[in-house]
Amino acid sequence: MKSLLVALAFLFSALAVAQEGWIDRQGNPIPDTAAQKSVQGFGGWVLVTPDADWEEKWNTPAEATPHFSEAKTVGRGERVFVLIFFANPQLNRDGSADVTCDIDVTRPNGTSSIHQTDAVCFRGPLNSDPHHTYLSGPVIGFVGDPGDPLGEWLVRVTVKDNVRHVSVPLKTSFVLLER
Repeated sequence: MKSLLVALAFLFSALAVAQEGWIDRQGNPIPDTAAQKSVQGFGGWVLVTPDADWEEKWNTPAEATPHFSEAKTVGRGERVFVLIFFANPQLNRDGSADVTCDIDVTRPNGTSSIHQTDAVCFRGPLNSDPHHTYLSGPVIGFVGDPGDPLGEWLVRVTVKDNVRHVSVPLKTSFVLLER
């Protein structure tokens, strides 16, 4: 597991999504990656973290910046969490956002571990600026059990802004190892 050096300071407290995509606090564009990108101003990001205290870190005052670690390898019996973030959903006439996610986790042998279509990620009014970064409702916990195949597990998430009719396909992975 490596520490996510992005420090998330520029990501959570100042990162916004403009029409061009993710931008930092100075307004500079951040290049799209497989795990973080935007489409027509709607941004999505998927992160695998070993931080069991992810919720405590996220639920801090707006001035505080959460710091997460990123898991690229996971030992059998270790726990990781898949966090899905979004930014800049379009609001409908009553000021509410409607964001859903398709979630697929695939084992190294190609079989499906998790498959969800149109899981509610966020539905309702936002409590602050839509350009801010939001954590979606579904958080996936994973523990490599004794029967789970070793190797690369693929996490694919499509974050959908149902008001704007835009989908952002994302993917990341982690490797399950015997430690």
